[in-house]
Amino acid sequence: MKDTLLYLFDYKTLHKDDAKRILRNIAGGTYNEAEIAAFISVYLMRSITVEELTGFRDALLELCLPVDLSEFNTIDMCGTGGDEKHTFNISTLAAFVVAGAGEKVAKHGNYGVSSVCGSSNLMEYYGYRFSGDRDKLRREMDRCNICFLHAPLFNPAMKNVAPVRRSLRIKTFFNLLGPMVNPCFPQNQLVGVYSLDVARLYNYMYQESGKQYCIIHSLDGYDEISLTGGFRAMTAGTERSLYPSDLGLSPVLPADIYGGATVEEAASIFRKILEGTGTRAQNEVVIANAAYALYCMDESRGIEKSLERARESLKSGSAWKAFRQLVENQ
Repeated sequence: MKDTLLYLFDYKTLHKDDAKRILRNIAGGTYNEAEIAAFISVYLMRSITVEELTGFRDALLELCLPVDLSEFNTIDMCGTGGDEKHTFNISTLAAFVVAGAGEKVAKHGNYGVSSVCGSSNLMEYYGYRFSGDRDKLRREMDRCNICFLHAPLFNPAMKNVAPVRRSLRIKTFFNLLGPMVNPCFPQNQLVGVYSLDVARLYNYMYQESGKQYCIIHSLDGYDEISLTGGFRAMTAGTERSLYPSDLGLSPVLPADIYGGATVEEAASIFRKILEGTGTRAQNEVVIANAAYALYCMDESRGIEKSLERARESLKSGSAWKAFRQLVENQ
């Protein structure tokens, strides 16, 4: 690692194969925590390159424990995190809205690192038992239209990185890898990212993935459609700047989508929204993100129809039913 660090400190970048080798060595326990922290720190001072991120991703995908859900047309909906905006769990709520609309969601998630409450914290709080058992996950898909894939179960390579990330408690390049290493390899993906540079990096890489995808970034720094201002949406063939009014929705304030200071507060907000007692701002932000996931799966329906489907899923209680069935049938 010393030679690699000296190389990187000299403002040089890694080739894809070198990046892949180093990530495999990290996973294999070759380096100690101090060396891993030093390596991670390089990418806090400069942007990661396409070759580096591709190498890291390829290593994780080779080391992951895959789960075959290919009989379903699945979508994953997650963000990179790291925007330090402290919102409620928008993408997780949107995932249940999409499931309530009848689509199959393979939600990949983890504990919060730079946030108070990650999706795994939330699901665990409500009694969901993480599992890598394909039969259980398949039953959940059949019954609830959604299953939850707790990242550490499928990416054991990350056990050597987890303590370092918890100690740093800031975004690292591992935030960028999370959305890319869903172990069921979903055919569709909605990804939220915290910067335009990352959005363009993702767009370049996803163009070669064969997936239906949409990458979203709010121009004021959120890794989701926040409705606090304009946002950028990128697909394989389009890149558009949009505003809440373009979706027939009203702008919201950052305070309107605050997620609480504890897991308990975050869980309370989550439940109120699903139960139908969320505020207008909370509901519309969830609906906007769910709509873009539905639109990603079938662009021919258009965004207006996708918004209608998302709103109906939340307002009718279908999203709440999907969540309740998932956590109560363990």
